[in-house]
Amino acid sequence: MAEAGDENLYAAARDIARALGKDPSAAGDILQILSGYGATGNTSSNSRASASRGDSNLNLDRSLNLLERQISSYIVEDRPIWSDPVDSRNFLDAVDELIAMAGDLRSMAGDKSVAICLSRADELIQQVMFRLQEEFGYVMDRATESFDSDDEFSGEEDNDITYDQVIVARPVTDYKIVIEPLHSSVIGDLNAIAVRMVAGGFGKECSRVYSSRRREFLEESLSRLHLRGLSMEEVQDSPWQDLEDEIDRWIKAVTMVFRVFFPSERLLCDRVFSDLPVSSVTDLSFMEVCRGTTTQLLNFADAIALGSRLPERLFKVMDLYEAVEDLIPRMETLFSNKYCSPLKHEAVAIQKRLGEAVRGIFMELENLIRRDPPKSAFPGGGIHPITRYVMNYLRAACKSRQSLEQILDHTGDVTGSETRPLSVQIVWVLELLESNLEGKKRTYRDPPLCFLFMMNNGKYILDKVTDNELGSVLGEDWIVKHAAKLRQYHSNFLRSSWNQVVALLRTESPYPKLIENLKLFKARFDEVCLMQSEWVVTDEQLREELRSSIAGIVSPAYSSFIGRLKASPEINGRRGEPFIAYAVEDLELKIKGLFKER
Repeated sequence: MAEAGDENLYAAARDIARALGKDPSAAGDILQILSGYGATGNTSSNSRASASRGDSNLNLDRSLNLLERQISSYIVEDRPIWSDPVDSRNFLDAVDELIAMAGDLRSMAGDKSVAICLSRADELIQQVMFRLQEEFGYVMDRATESFDSDDEFSGEEDNDITYDQVIVARPVTDYKIVIEPLHSSVIGDLNAIAVRMVAGGFGKECSRVYSSRRREFLEESLSRLHLRGLSMEEVQDSPWQDLEDEIDRWIKAVTMVFRVFFPSERLLCDRVFSDLPVSSVTDLSFMEVCRGTTTQLLNFADAIALGSRLPERLFKVMDLYEAVEDLIPRMETLFSNKYCSPLKHEAVAIQKRLGEAVRGIFMELENLIRRDPPKSAFPGGGIHPITRYVMNYLRAACKSRQSLEQILDHTGDVTGSETRPLSVQIVWVLELLESNLEGKKRTYRDPPLCFLFMMNNGKYILDKVTDNELGSVLGEDWIVKHAAKLRQYHSNFLRSSWNQVVALLRTESPYPKLIENLKLFKARFDEVCLMQSEWVVTDEQLREELRSSIAGIVSPAYSSFIGRLKASPEINGRRGEPFIAYAVEDLELKIKGLFKER
């Protein structure tokens, strides 16, 4: 009973100090005064003044003994303290008393006996902190163990959630959701422990336990998004087709992580570590929770950025670039504290490396065009595969025009290689393509087929830049100039082929010469028709334009020639008719048979 009275006396001293508006550390001075009172309550100013410091220290020692016995009874327990709500409340009350007593003892520094009590209190606090650390982990593990691995987050409120139920997110399209993985009562228990651990100087240890458990939750959630978690070496060794699929999964995963998982983790951190005197524990814990997942995601993007520069990789690299670009503002918001800054800076650096990869890919595209040498003539003078590849490539690339302009126009290249604005880059690629086609044109022995080849490919190029972003990048002047080139190819084709055929009909020669020219015309006309019926004009509009142009040259000339022939005085009756093999309609019908679609 005496010890209980001493403990009550010490508690009363601290209560008086608070009531007087003083710091609780003043309890030691007040205790010296109270300790002079007798059991009967008959006090006087003289008796209070005569209270000895020895009695005060004795009372402190007794109070510490009581706390030590009470706390030790919990510490030595094999079962978790937080398995019983009453025990956990009583234990926290005792811990509060111990921390407060240690603070009071520090304010009374200088006395040897006080120093001994303080050393004992600090040693007991350390034991308490280790036990609280275990209990913190127990509370989190208990919540995790109650999780059914088949349960997933539905985005709808469940009023039947049990005390410790953990909810894991599945991929969804509506990102305006928040995961609440821990029940509010669990969060309350964690917060109560965290407040005491921080007060006892074990904030980092508390953060370490918390972040390790939450990392496991994130890893489990991330695994449900089917990411393979490839290392740098595995990315470099994987077939590109497999990586394309992984990039698609990566973009979905990173969207879920930064729009749902991390914001939910930030809210949970704020709740678990609320009511703390400083925010560093909260910020540190959040960083440790997110760092592993963030690093894993960024490492994959970095491995792609440092990989091959093959042209076919452009589009997925652009997808990654744009995904990281969208990611950075969210990181600015989520990772605004000093602990998370390195993660944000790494994302910015990886985005730059992805931009460098895009520039490198364009350079490789140029090399690919240069390395496609003139070989044998392409059959029929049709559209060459290199033309289809390059134009479809550029057209698809310009769907990401804004990002390409950002990369090529505004972002410096730290490697020191040449940079060009997007419009200049594309014009340069097209000039390389045209130069390559000019080389391939020379593989044809027949001049008309050379011009038909250039016309086919030129028409394809012009069609691919019409009414889309590629044409907008190139500009109207480029389109007008290219259309003029196309008309010139058309004119050169007619001049080198059909003008020579029609020239046989443009003569004022005597009758015998007319008959001879008619025979030559027929032979040449049949020969050209037979040859050009095997040539290829893929574009229907161009095919009809060519046929119409040919008919427009041949039909009037032939009609005029036959008219002159029939009007010749040398013709008596129908003697000239056997030499006229074709009517004008017959020629036009044969002209309509020129050129194959493919």
